[in-house]
Amino acid sequence: MATTPELIPREVLFGNPERILPRISPDGGKLAWVAPVDGVLNVWVGDVGSDDAKPVTDDRDRGIRQYFWAHDGRHLLYLKDEGGDENWRLHAVDLLSGSIRDLTPFDGVQAQVVDVSRRHPDHVLVGLNKDNEQLHDVYRLALATGELEKVAENPGFIAWVADMDMRVRAGVAPTPDGGMAVMVRDTEDADWRPFLVVGQEDSLSTSPLAFTADGSSLLLLSSRDANAGRLVRMPLSGATEEPEVIAEDPRFDVADVVLHPDTHEVQLVGFLRQRLEWDVIDPELAHDVAIMQALHPGDLHVSNRDDSDQVWLLGFTADDGPVSYFSFDRRTKDATFLFHHQPELSRYTLARTEPFSFIARDGLEIAGYLTFPAGAERRVLPTVVDVHGGPWARDEWGYNPEAQWLANRGYLCAQVNYRGSTGYGKDFVSAGDREWAGKMHDDLVDAVSWVVDRGYTDPDRVAIYGGSYGGYAALVGTTFTPDLFRCAVDIVGPSNLQTLIESIPPYWAPLVAQFHTRVGNPETEPEFLWSRSPLSRVDAVRVPLLIAQGANDPRVKQAESEQFVAALTEKGIDHQYLLFEDEGHGFAKPENRLKFYAAAEAFLARHLGGRSENPGPE
Repeated sequence: MATTPELIPREVLFGNPERILPRISPDGGKLAWVAPVDGVLNVWVGDVGSDDAKPVTDDRDRGIRQYFWAHDGRHLLYLKDEGGDENWRLHAVDLLSGSIRDLTPFDGVQAQVVDVSRRHPDHVLVGLNKDNEQLHDVYRLALATGELEKVAENPGFIAWVADMDMRVRAGVAPTPDGGMAVMVRDTEDADWRPFLVVGQEDSLSTSPLAFTADGSSLLLLSSRDANAGRLVRMPLSGATEEPEVIAEDPRFDVADVVLHPDTHEVQLVGFLRQRLEWDVIDPELAHDVAIMQALHPGDLHVSNRDDSDQVWLLGFTADDGPVSYFSFDRRTKDATFLFHHQPELSRYTLARTEPFSFIARDGLEIAGYLTFPAGAERRVLPTVVDVHGGPWARDEWGYNPEAQWLANRGYLCAQVNYRGSTGYGKDFVSAGDREWAGKMHDDLVDAVSWVVDRGYTDPDRVAIYGGSYGGYAALVGTTFTPDLFRCAVDIVGPSNLQTLIESIPPYWAPLVAQFHTRVGNPETEPEFLWSRSPLSRVDAVRVPLLIAQGANDPRVKQAESEQFVAALTEKGIDHQYLLFEDEGHGFAKPENRLKFYAAAEAFLARHLGGRSENPGPE
């Protein structure tokens, strides 16, 4: 007989993890990870195999989630912004003295790490937009002194690649038609020249990864002359021969690449099909990979390795359990379990996530994932369509706290990789061009029809939910298809496409052609953008909405939510609005996440009839 599982506390699902992001030191002697200190995520470091770990950072606000070892083994580097403004600053912890320095102490400036190199362990290449807020120049940063030396003036690039000697020799420049030009130079003093120029259809699946060890060739992901992004090697000599294809799939883009740290030879290539699958390119790794994959039934991710290439840190994500981390010694072939990211999850019954696909109304195949409530009959379930953001991103298999939360509360969670999602080749991405609130939304509607037709879903109890583009989709659901959904939850979703594009962060300005060609151009077609904006149809809203926004969001400004809320208020339409004054594009602070999910859980229970934990003090 089916049994209803115990409610998983929101604190377990959405509170701080116990430990995440293990990183081994370059000499293999120390292990770092992120764990809470007084409720705030900080970096801890200890000797491998001992219990002497202690926190080495002292953040007391939003927590640290991006960090890495410098190759000198003495410094640990991390990125941190203020209030979610995404103006990241690079900090260094000196593990000998314990001192912490802000290496990029510039207000309103965003730091981007361009490169670290074991050949130059005392330096880091960092991009800073302090001279032009739209463009990041590259600086060589001396870890000992903090001195910054500009080594590359930005002529209009959105990304940089250095060779193994930390010489900046490749960049990516957007073209006016929405395409991309990979630019190269032979030396740091030489002029830039076009190396590979692609149109808009290839722009999202083309990017340079690394130079070969001798600096004579470039490894790239590119879908030129193919549907999906392939891994290729191309010589810089200007020769006209076809690129060497190292790995490809006719439908799926390359999702991950593992390179040898000394030679930059390709070792592993990952394809995110229904699940993450690895092609072993280096035959010397085949036995090791087989041992690694046998450690856990989840999907294997390579976290990092020491400079001797002896110890690899591995992460495994599964749909029905916590993320599990191991270290693997390639010499002895021994593996050591390190920790689960949230061991408390093991006390509860989690749901299984399974791939599904269907044919959309125009014949395009759409894929996604369904997470059914554990222990429930698969009949006429209340359903939440959880729409991913981006939209140039995709959902994938594995542990997903929102999917588990919804399934545990009694809902079928449907995640749809609608057209325009990445990972399925350029034709699938391009099928979403100029289809915001058009065919991209039709795919979500067709997914609802698919689960209803199979008897899984109660057609009178369907919600649409999402963040960023997913929040926009939720607003579209209430305005363009007002009779389909019982309620909607919008997290940092834009309501007016014209004001969205006109207010993008300054460092996105070089990419504005992508928005113009894939979404619409505010200067030449304001009527079209208005016709695809939920704000233009606010009169159609007939169901309750929950809207949540971060006040410091640099991508989807606070005004995007507030202009929609103002229209709802003026018309007397049922809604809740949550504004988080100390958040940006999403909710980083656990107390804010718990406040939001408590409100969302009560909202969904009220309108769909699912289970709900007591609201609690949040």
